[in-house]
This record gives sequence, C-alpha cells and structure tokens, in this order.
Amino acid sequence: MTALPYASRIRRAVLPVALCAGLAAGLTACASDPDEGTNGVGKLEATAIEQKAQTAADAAKAVRLAGTLVSKGGTYKLNMRLKQDGASGSVTTKNSTFELLRIGDALYLKADAGFWAHDEEASDGKNGGSASGGASPAAPTEADSEAADKLDDKYVKVPQDDPSYKQLRGFTDMDLLLDGLIGLHGDVVKGDRDKIGGIRTVKVKGGEDGEGGTLDVALEGTPFPLQFARGGGAGVVVLSEWDKDFPLEEPSKDQTLDYGKQLPRT
Repeated sequence: MTALPYASRIRRAVLPVALCAGLAAGLTACASDPDEGTNGVGKLEATAIEQKAQTAADAAKAVRLAGTLVSKGGTYKLNMRLKQDGASGSVTTKNSTFELLRIGDALYLKADAGFWAHDEEASDGKNGGSASGGASPAAPTEADSEAADKLDDKYVKVPQDDPSYKQLRGFTDMDLLLDGLIGLHGDVVKGDRDKIGGIRTVKVKGGEDGEGGTLDVALEGTPFPLQFARGGGAGVVVLSEWDKDFPLEEPSKDQTLDYGKQLPRT
C-alpha cells in the first residue's frame, strides 16, 4: 500500500476536527439564544411586551385567576374561573370562605352557617372588644343561629338591590379583575426570564425594583400574562387556563334560597 504524503495525512486529520469544532460552535450559539422557539415577544421593548400581554388578555374568552390580594380591607385568597358571561369559584378572607357563582346578572353566594352567623367576629369581640374601643360585636342570638343553619351550604341569590351585590360581583367580573390586576405603574422596564407553570416567560416591571408591579408574560404561544406580583408585597396572582371554556349551571331549586330585595342582616 502506498503511504500518503505527510502533508496529505495532516490535512485529512485536521478536516474532521475543524468540522466538529464548527458544528459545536454553531450548536453553542443556538443554545445561547434565549428566543429560539419562542413567540418573539422577548425581543421587544418593555412597553411593547406589556401591550402584547394586555391585548391578549382583552381578547381572551376565559381564564382562571388564583392567588392572594392584600388591601386596606384585608387579605383575600381567590380561586376563580372567569368568562364574559359569568364565573365560579371561591374567596377566602381572614374569617371565612365562601363560594360565588354568577350566570349573567344572577349572582349566588354559598357559605357555611359560621359565615352567616359571624361566629368568629363575635368571638374576637368577646376576647377583647373592637380595636376602635367601641362596643364589641354581639354574639349571635338563638334566632341568628337558626337562620344561619337554614342558609348553611345553600346557594343564596344575592339581590341586585343589596349593598353587597356590587362588591361581590366584582370578584366575578373578568374584565374588571384583569384591568385592576395586570396594570403596571411607573416607567416600565424589562426584567429577567423565568418559568411559570412550565412555560417560559419574560418579566416586565413597573419601576426598576418592581414597586409598580411585576408581570410575567408567556414566551410560548399567545403572549398571555401568566403571573402578576403587585407592588409593595400586596399579593401575587397566577393566571392560567386562558381561553378554556367551562360550564355554568344554575343551582337546583332545592339548593337555592331567594331573599328578595336584601340579604339577611346576619
């Protein structure tokens, strides 16, 4: 067998090495591209990302909203499925948990007897009175307890004339909740990449430190907002199941109570 010249042997040995090195460099370059396989939103400026998320949310037909909201009125834990013509889910406050169901304008509230009798409020009052120094809340009377027992685990239709109707309906209004929860305040800046529910996101913040809120926007599929952290530690909500419809059914008559124009005072 004729031996190859020395120079030819060197070229044949170097060529595969060079090809492998070039291929490795190309793969490394691709792997370092954070926008590969995304919807491209991460390449935009912060204000454009926020606008994309807002547009996607405005066009959505349904969403699940779950998390904690902190306000002067207290802390609320929400787990609501929302769409344009109604909603269902639960709201938890310091003293109680209640369920809400809205179909069109018909709003139903479901809770246990303790919620209607305000047992925990009365107990707090007996232990130390009100913070303002006023009279302690009166403990439930026997009549109150009996009325509460009748309401236990029933769907109570909230009259539209009742003062609580507007407040309770607010927890079931998709547009109202989204407008109030995913709006950033201050100069909007782009933040880090993250993952929410296994989906890659890019953060946009109101202010450098997120004092005006921090929004995680999906980098996969439609650029929906997936999480919003309110500024000042005022709560975090996760938004999921975008555009997934769900059924809403009127409760059965034997599980429903209608109090006419106003809910019972207890």
